[in-house]
Amino acid sequence: MFAHLERPTGAAPGLREIFADFGPTYFANGLIAFIFAATGPVAIILSVGTRGGLSQAQLASWVFGVFFINGLISIGMSWRYKAPLGFAWTIPGTVLVGPALQHLSFAEVIGAFYATSLLILVMGASGWVKRLMALLPMPIVMGMVAGVFLRFGLDLVRALNSDVAIAAPMTIAFIALSARPSWGKRMPPVIGALLTGAVVLGALGRVDTAALGSFSFAQPLFQAPAWSVGALVELVVPLAITVLVVQNGQGVAVLKAVKHEAPVNTSAFVSGLGAAVAASVGAVSSCLTGPANALITSSGEHGRQYTAAIAFGTLAVLFGLVAPTFTGLMLATPKEFIMVLGGLAMLRVLQASFIASFGSGKFTLGALVSLLVTVADISILNIGAAFWGLVAGFVVSWLIEKRDFVAQSAAA
Repeated sequence: MFAHLERPTGAAPGLREIFADFGPTYFANGLIAFIFAATGPVAIILSVGTRGGLSQAQLASWVFGVFFINGLISIGMSWRYKAPLGFAWTIPGTVLVGPALQHLSFAEVIGAFYATSLLILVMGASGWVKRLMALLPMPIVMGMVAGVFLRFGLDLVRALNSDVAIAAPMTIAFIALSARPSWGKRMPPVIGALLTGAVVLGALGRVDTAALGSFSFAQPLFQAPAWSVGALVELVVPLAITVLVVQNGQGVAVLKAVKHEAPVNTSAFVSGLGAAVAASVGAVSSCLTGPANALITSSGEHGRQYTAAIAFGTLAVLFGLVAPTFTGLMLATPKEFIMVLGGLAMLRVLQASFIASFGSGKFTLGALVSLLVTVADISILNIGAAFWGLVAGFVVSWLIEKRDFVAQSAAA
């Protein structure tokens, strides 16, 4: 069964070789990738978790899990394959959990995390990942993803209306840095928005000062899962698709564009292992990240870029150990700060989701139906809208857009 897992083509580098290949450029790339992961994506976790009624301790455990566990995976995989293989957590999967927490207990969601990890493990070990990518119409999947992401864009607009003093400066900073590529290279737009917001919050005295002096190390909560058919049906298949197709697919494509061949099946298998460990502390599934790997490989010599991924993983491990401190600081800010930060972090991803849904001209009606059903956010049989969005989009395309299925089969 494990014959489908790709083996490393060479020996793992020793410490002396790693230090020889390391340098300021690779540390900077790893640092920027880490800062990206620790800003907007964390704001998404906090937004989803607070809306779902999770406690600060549960959120801190979640943040610990996604950084500490995936940091270790990034270090291990990048070292063994001598390639930049940065792992993080599925952002679409995180967003999927939000609506589920409105009608499921967190224990039921954790049970779905475990089941998802098993499915991902089997898919990776059996070699079915590549076949799944070929079989699923990507526009329909991305229509569901766009529908899930849309609420973050709407939250950004709502925050501009409810607290313009905080939201407007952050948004202006993001637009200014995005409009000038030379500025954006020196200061990533999301990080610029974060720093601008922090300055504004300090100037207006809008931070709960009780959280500023607190410091604590991670105390992960090991929570027992609960099993329900509704949770499994609603979450397992959409979560697995976001990991295997959306996230890992994006990560593989990003690395391939810069001449790195990621081990597709092994990455999926390791994502399943990481997802199982992460579930034990209430964290969402692991994945081969696209955005962080794009930053990790943005400059430097091709054969030395693996050291940037090791730096990224090391910083993630250290951050995970102090997760409660950062979580407390973020939660001490007004809700609009997190809404804006999460919305800005999702803008480009939301844009890419719409392009992937409708830009190819194929499966467009199915993608639209998938988007609309997901945005409607109506649960049927206690199963959330993301699952029904996939089902509805696929059925409509199968009935009306058969030529697109024929063309996809011929291309495969």
